[in-house]
Amino acid sequence: MGNASLIWGVLFLPLIGFLVQACFGGSIVKSGNDSAGKRVSGILAVLFIAVPFILGLIITKDLASLPADARFHVVTLFDWIKIQSLTIPFEVRIDTLSMTMVLIVTGLGSLIHLFATGYMAEEKEYTRFFTYLNLFIAFMLMLVLGNNLALLFIGWEGVGLCSYLLIGFWYKDLNNARAANKAFIVNRIGDWGLTLGMFAIATLLMTQLQVVPDGRFLSYDVIFSPASLAVFQANPGATTAIALLLFVGAMGKSAQFPLYIWLPDAMAGPTPVSALIHAATMVTSGIVLLNRFASIFAMSPIASAVVACIGGFTALFAALIAFGQRDIKKVLAYSTVSQLGYMFLACGSGAYWAGMFHVTTHAFFKALLFLGSGAVIHAMNHEQDMRWYGNLRKYIPITTVCMIVAWLAISGVPGLSGFFSKEAILGAAFGNELAVVNGFHYGALAGWVALAVAGLTAAYMTRMTMLTFFGGKEQWRDIPVEAEHHHEHAHEHAHEDHGPDTHEFFYTDAELAERAAPEEHHHHLDADYTPHEVSPSMWVPLAILAVLSAVGGFVLHNGHLLQHWLFPNGVPLLDAKLVPGEPEHGIMAGHNLMYASIAMAVGGMLLGYIVYRKGMPQREKNTETMLPAQVAAGNQFGYDNMMVDAAVDGGGSIADKFFFKFFDAKLIDGIVNGVGVFARGAGGLLKNIQTGYVRSYALMMLIGVVVIVAYVTSVLVHVGGVK
Repeated sequence: MGNASLIWGVLFLPLIGFLVQACFGGSIVKSGNDSAGKRVSGILAVLFIAVPFILGLIITKDLASLPADARFHVVTLFDWIKIQSLTIPFEVRIDTLSMTMVLIVTGLGSLIHLFATGYMAEEKEYTRFFTYLNLFIAFMLMLVLGNNLALLFIGWEGVGLCSYLLIGFWYKDLNNARAANKAFIVNRIGDWGLTLGMFAIATLLMTQLQVVPDGRFLSYDVIFSPASLAVFQANPGATTAIALLLFVGAMGKSAQFPLYIWLPDAMAGPTPVSALIHAATMVTSGIVLLNRFASIFAMSPIASAVVACIGGFTALFAALIAFGQRDIKKVLAYSTVSQLGYMFLACGSGAYWAGMFHVTTHAFFKALLFLGSGAVIHAMNHEQDMRWYGNLRKYIPITTVCMIVAWLAISGVPGLSGFFSKEAILGAAFGNELAVVNGFHYGALAGWVALAVAGLTAAYMTRMTMLTFFGGKEQWRDIPVEAEHHHEHAHEHAHEDHGPDTHEFFYTDAELAERAAPEEHHHHLDADYTPHEVSPSMWVPLAILAVLSAVGGFVLHNGHLLQHWLFPNGVPLLDAKLVPGEPEHGIMAGHNLMYASIAMAVGGMLLGYIVYRKGMPQREKNTETMLPAQVAAGNQFGYDNMMVDAAVDGGGSIADKFFFKFFDAKLIDGIVNGVGVFARGAGGLLKNIQTGYVRSYALMMLIGVVVIVAYVTSVLVHVGGVK
């Protein structure tokens, strides 16, 4: 490849952008007036991501010109680690999967950076924000480009670090700090699984694979060589264990049940951060990992069934929770968790390319939804509660049109991007037999669940759209001051002296009563206040994403373009198992599956329209009158509270009662103190011998000599008798 060396520009330019912002960003902002300095700093931040996107397009064009079976190239910068028989180079892999992710990460990352230049314009810590954002992109590129498990791990941990920094960007607000801590800690559980999986792979290959001359046991081209795949095939138990450990890592980063609980709280960060995490970077890491190790997962029906079932359950569970949310970003957060479940279902069914297809289309419409919600929040003076929205289409028409495109795409309307990737996943679930264990088709079971989730998705997204842009009544005209507690960044003091807990799910009954109280008991916004459309730096990315959400799926589906690009010849040794198709038998054979999917989407949208076309029903405005099921959904069916209580209270009790009071205070201290008591007692006995009289010492010496002579004599007599 003539342009292979450009990959170093793709990898290192975002890192250079991070250093420029960290070292010189403050000086750039202060060099002129505040707004001009921020504009220069923001343009630089965008360029250090946009240029890698252009370089990625050039490399991808060269890669596409190669024969299908030669579309990979490894570029090594230097030997990084050498330990006896193990060598780990600093190497990157240019192949169809890595370059697909490069274009997604840098392309959407550029648009999100551009949006953020306007969204964060009033933020005092402007350069710190873009410092973290550039570093986030740099680590994500390391994750997808690295050609060995060590570089994957660096990128994996790096995006975890950056998510902590960005979610807790307004760290002076205790709730934001808690959300950042929660994301960091929960992800450590997943990282534990990934680490053990890496060690297991290295151990298996180093003990059973014939010696690799250069010791590159952690490099992908060695792991996926025919000789290595034969080792995995010959050890089905170890292969299943490795696949499940890697899946634990994927569950953490990609927010699958039971490790999804960090992602909804990640909404504490600025909206561009939410878009970056949910659409282009961190949460896609698990799907990239499964695609990279598809050949190993496909050798284990048990692991594949686990992946498919966990994905299906997560999709259903999160979709139900979304119905109870009033915060617009929380609706989108649970939508992401649910859509990630679809992607894992695809991979568990063997349609790894379909999982990546949904990663791509989801990146288009979910980035649009999050940035669009940011535009709505910006227009509404940073209010995030959908109860105070309504009829916004009159005031923010560009945002409305873009958001409607995203709503139709995620709902699965035929012709738009979400429809094609969703159909590919459902077809694989019912048509493939990779996740069959003991004669039971777990993929088909998850497929039925996913079909139901298609209707739920259309319903809760229609609910969000109706409450925000339609509904007739302009609720914000009656908004009380007490309700304005979801301010993201309007002023610095908003994060030091905030109102009610931003993680509280519903407003209190007192606040709801306040809204209905006489006017003199609460304050309204200014009488002439109206929502306003965002600046071009914010709506231009929305328009681009709207076009991609509308036509991107069709382009990638036409001629099975993405499928043949990612897996032109399937996976070595397992081609037949990984060719997804429409089910040939059963109730979902032929076009029946497509008709059923469209019916679910239309039914969900119709239900959402009927219930919410006039705004939020009165019963949903007060927790006492809400349906019990919706209250339970709003509280995640108690799961989050249970996990937090178990981890914090239960973990604290175990640490206090067992590790401290028993293990540390009694066992460890008991052993140490016991040794001291024994030494003191033994010393007390021996000190009696030290009398200070010479005759006593002489007597002891005489007794010793007699004992020794007697012992030697007995030994000699015994030896002589034997002879």
